[in-house]
Amino acid sequence: MPAALPSNSAFSLAGVTRAWGEVRAVDGVSLAFGRGRTTVLIGSSGSGKSTVLRLLLGLEWPDAGEVCCDGRPLRRARVLEVRRRVGYVIQEGGLFPHLTVLGNLALLPHHLGWSRARIRARALELAELNHLEAHQFVRFPAELSGGQRQRVALMRALMLDPPTLLLDEPLGALDPLVRHGLQDELRDLFQRLGKTVIMVTHDLAEAAFFSRRLVLMRRGHVVQDGSIDDFRRTPADDFVRAFLAARRSLPGASP
Repeated sequence: MPAALPSNSAFSLAGVTRAWGEVRAVDGVSLAFGRGRTTVLIGSSGSGKSTVLRLLLGLEWPDAGEVCCDGRPLRRARVLEVRRRVGYVIQEGGLFPHLTVLGNLALLPHHLGWSRARIRARALELAELNHLEAHQFVRFPAELSGGQRQRVALMRALMLDPPTLLLDEPLGALDPLVRHGLQDELRDLFQRLGKTVIMVTHDLAEAAFFSRRLVLMRRGHVVQDGSIDDFRRTPADDFVRAFLAARRSLPGASP
């Protein structure tokens, strides 16, 4: 029986398992994500991080346990309602290549009956927040840089002003200089908007930059849940120690 989770969580998983055959991508995981807080899921490839996001969004369904949104169990009958309250960004943005920037931004608002004027006004508001120039609205994704595509992907996730953002390796495909700049911009944006943010990365330094709460996963299990200082001072096991140590320093740099 999973432990009781806080009732004021934006999302939670209670004893959740998701398996494909013999492989348990998520195995008996219980986590709660508080409203207005940023949590970063870290771990090696195949640890279950992205599957957790997909479970929260109803793109995957648990074989056991329960996923809740705002204290209510997630059910297929209300999954579209939940998705409209969540912004989702994947690696490389996932923009539709045949649509312009504005076309990508307008997809869901247009489906919900927003006027063109309202869509453009919201797009302009978000362009200012995300440092994207409005003249780029007519461009197609292939005509944008990697950093610009990620800005557009984040803008699309924010169009309906959702209370929660799910970000799956949003900066993983960018070169180091662009990634560094966007890290600063994203953290400032998260702090300004006050949204619930659940982010996946395999980069420990990036995780610690974005949040005090890190959740380290391995083989579908939560290994440790805490701050980077907790990981350093009281590592849960040898895997945590190895994960912390698995970072190269520049040749000649002080350890």
